[in-house]
Amino acid sequence: MWNKVNQQISESLHGAFEFSSKQTLKSYGSKKLYKIADDTHQFLVKVAPIQALERFECEASNREKLIRDSDFLVADTIALGTSVEFCFIVLEWLELDHRNENWFECGQSLAKMHQRHEQEMYGLEEDNYIHELPQPNQWHKKWEVFFAEERIGWQLQLLAEKGIILTDIDTFVEQLKPLLPHQVQPSLVHGNFWHGNIGFSHQKPVLFSPACYYGDREVDIAMASLFAPLPDDFYHGYESIYPLAENAAERLDIYRLYPLLVQANLFAGKYIRDAAEQVQALLK
Repeated sequence: MWNKVNQQISESLHGAFEFSSKQTLKSYGSKKLYKIADDTHQFLVKVAPIQALERFECEASNREKLIRDSDFLVADTIALGTSVEFCFIVLEWLELDHRNENWFECGQSLAKMHQRHEQEMYGLEEDNYIHELPQPNQWHKKWEVFFAEERIGWQLQLLAEKGIILTDIDTFVEQLKPLLPHQVQPSLVHGNFWHGNIGFSHQKPVLFSPACYYGDREVDIAMASLFAPLPDDFYHGYESIYPLAENAAERLDIYRLYPLLVQANLFAGKYIRDAAEQVQALLK
């Protein structure tokens, strides 16, 4: 497989490349992460079973959207390929510096991305993935229909197929819809925006692992506050560019349910309990 990686990178660089060092990095799920380098180049390589090729293709497409429509640093896709058993994606290596984190600029960058209302409907031209889970993105004219059906209903159905029933899905989806309508224009959202997918390189904010679609910008804010709340400077930066609606807090618990359901489907355990509690709270 590694000969294929060298070959694909060489074609992208229009010159010979053969890595002289390979470092195994901390990995998650079914994919393995490596840093490879020669005397002048460094790359991040993600490797997974060949069935994951579509996930890597979606990741590359999402990265292109963020590069085109945001001020964030996002690693370029250098190569994408397969061997007999595996698929791989090669990304530009961005050197991260955790000592110089400019959270104010990070908030501003997200706000500027959210301000670009260039799509009239909610969804995306293709389905994609959040982590290793399929994420349907069928276009909808109404945000409340998209979020209730394509996000919450879908994740509840995935749990139900594993024998985990949190509520009557159809009833719950219909109960959610009246809670969501408000004056919202579709924004490009990262879709998996939390502390672990944000870094800094030369003080510039960097984004990882996108799960993009066009939706309510508040979903990124809700997810950011769920697992590891971001510093106050982030919110000050965001508000300085694109203040949230005064009643935004009313919807955050609804939007936080989606990442909880994703975690429940991926890791079970306490996340199922957390998601069940959130469902019951919303039913009340």
